[in-house]
Amino acid sequence: MMRSLSASELLAVWERGHGQSPIIRALFLLDASLTDQEPSKLSVGRRDALLLSLREQLFGSQLTGIAACPNCMEMLELTFESSEIRAPTVDVQPATLTVKSGIYEARFRLPNSEDLMAVADKRDSLPAAESLLTRCLIQARRKSRTKPPVTIESSDLPPALLSAIVEKMEQADPQANVQLNLNCYACGHRWPAIFDIVSYLWSEIDDWARRILREIHLLALAYGWREADILGMSEGRRRLYLEMIQG
Repeated sequence: MMRSLSASELLAVWERGHGQSPIIRALFLLDASLTDQEPSKLSVGRRDALLLSLREQLFGSQLTGIAACPNCMEMLELTFESSEIRAPTVDVQPATLTVKSGIYEARFRLPNSEDLMAVADKRDSLPAAESLLTRCLIQARRKSRTKPPVTIESSDLPPALLSAIVEKMEQADPQANVQLNLNCYACGHRWPAIFDIVSYLWSEIDDWARRILREIHLLALAYGWREADILGMSEGRRRLYLEMIQG
């Protein structure tokens, strides 16, 4: 269950997240707002779906942004609803998934934030995608009509089986890979653009926090009120006081 965050709680999360990685910031936000789930154990798509819901609570359902056309570099203004990027979800995701490709079979789980952090901090020479798969792979086997199945290492998985695993992950956790289908009005170029709710939401929170701190500064100077008292006011009430201060 997700609860609403007060202005003081959101400001505290913003302060904790200053200078942290996007993954840590996402976990801080969900730690503060979830009452019955461990954020770091959630699949990436489930985590992002909850962040999208949190964004709706904090700032509404309409999202805006800009994007540069990769063909002509024209800057496009974007406006869309959160419902347009919300993927269908199931209440309970399976703990493990299985795919088959030819004589191969693999059992694996969906990646979570702990996996992403481990891959980001990795010190081996493996590509990030391979390191992530290694963490999520539970077992892979090669079957034979005449011999018992043989367990194989993640580094020996054939390309077809790797593709099947990636496809199954995307089907089971679609919110983890949200793309916007963009169309440039200037040159007609069409392209998909990845939408990252983690960085988008944190950017909004950062703008909000800096604005609210400026408002607290002005009101405290004018009236001598405490920060907690100012944060406890409604936004409309703060606006009225600020208008009186400014003219």
